[in-house]
Amino acid sequence: MTDLAALDVAHAHHYLLEELENLPTAPGAPPERRRRDDGWLERWLDTCSDLARLRATNPMLDAVIEEIDGRRIRIGDHWLADFASCNYLGFDLDAEIMSSIGQHVLNWGTHPSWSRLLGSPVLYEQIEAKLTALLGAPDTLVMPTITHIHMSVIPVLAGGGTIFLDRRAHKTIFDGTKIASSNGARVQRYAHDDLEHLESLLRVAPGGPRLICMDGVNSMTGNAPDIRAFAALAREHDALLYVDDAHGFGVIGERTADEPCDWGSKGNSIVRHFGETYDNIILVGGFSKSYSSLLAFLALPTRVKNVLKIAAPPYLYSGPSPVASLATVLAGLDVNADRGDAIRRDLYEKTRRVLVRLDELGVGTPNTSGFPIIEIPLANPDQIDELGRFLFDRGIYVTLAAFPLVPRNEVGFRIQVTAANTHEEIDLLLAVLDEATERFGLARAWRPAA
Repeated sequence: MTDLAALDVAHAHHYLLEELENLPTAPGAPPERRRRDDGWLERWLDTCSDLARLRATNPMLDAVIEEIDGRRIRIGDHWLADFASCNYLGFDLDAEIMSSIGQHVLNWGTHPSWSRLLGSPVLYEQIEAKLTALLGAPDTLVMPTITHIHMSVIPVLAGGGTIFLDRRAHKTIFDGTKIASSNGARVQRYAHDDLEHLESLLRVAPGGPRLICMDGVNSMTGNAPDIRAFAALAREHDALLYVDDAHGFGVIGERTADEPCDWGSKGNSIVRHFGETYDNIILVGGFSKSYSSLLAFLALPTRVKNVLKIAAPPYLYSGPSPVASLATVLAGLDVNADRGDAIRRDLYEKTRRVLVRLDELGVGTPNTSGFPIIEIPLANPDQIDELGRFLFDRGIYVTLAAFPLVPRNEVGFRIQVTAANTHEEIDLLLAVLDEATERFGLARAWRPAA
């Protein structure tokens, strides 16, 4: 098939229509003409036209990264400071963690092919034991990715009951609820972080299982919900609170008298950060951000874990995470115990430098938490292409947030600070932000979409 990246939107539209006309018709399927003529493709292409143009023409999207040097990346012959990485603790570049891989691969090969139901290398048991202790959870279960978890676990937990979905929950949570809906669950969406709206829905909900699905630390704003309040509401209405803290795990943790910074200690995630128990809470997290490894987990009661071992398709059918990732998770847990709080303190200081400078410039950001995810909307969303090129030319690599990935009034870019970013790279970022503020209409105040 032709590479759509080489086509403009109009050509892509024409090409895909031709492809649809040539699709074989399965027995009993409705005529392909019906699918072709109902306007779905036109609506889809119109919605994604901004993103399609950016992907085809802007160097900040769909880039081929040819080399790295610390937290610097090379695209073609151009070196940039990387502020699009989610490797918050810098574990991807930690010598102690990288050196842990070899012996485990010699012991286990690169990739045992069993599904977890058939058999798991003992590394899984070691990870779950250490993780359960770190989180202070009743039990944990690891699977390859958070996406696997949402798609398989949400339908099991919801059954034929009701799911209450935060309107700004991550797309993978939304997709998991769609699968649950096709299996008989009812899905109701409540306004983002709105306890009153959620309570009004819970009061009139029919009987059966009740599942509240939400993000922990939000992947765009960097902010976290009041888990204490949502947990209390869940318990009051006999609901289960299902929290995806992909971006909080490893960064925030329990509050202590000797904590290194306002983010808390140990990086043991949002439940402990708010001083909560796991009663009526299932926590989902991943090692792919702070721990730079392909693995994800649930913190949950043992009885629910045992149900998922016979009901969740990734446990039954999926291949396991590579041994290299299991090795780096185990080593990362040790490094976190030995050096994690010092790393988080360094990351906190670097993040604070960026937030303080934005405040001095009068640039608006939704980030009120101080966590290392900093979204900067544009006053004029039509400048996103020009802004991306400007940042690229100045040697700064960020995550562009284009429509429809975000609402139009939130189009802009996202900075992710990591412990591996040097102070010189932060200096460069601040200088470029100074220049961008003068050249572009960076939003002076942030207003979330309705």
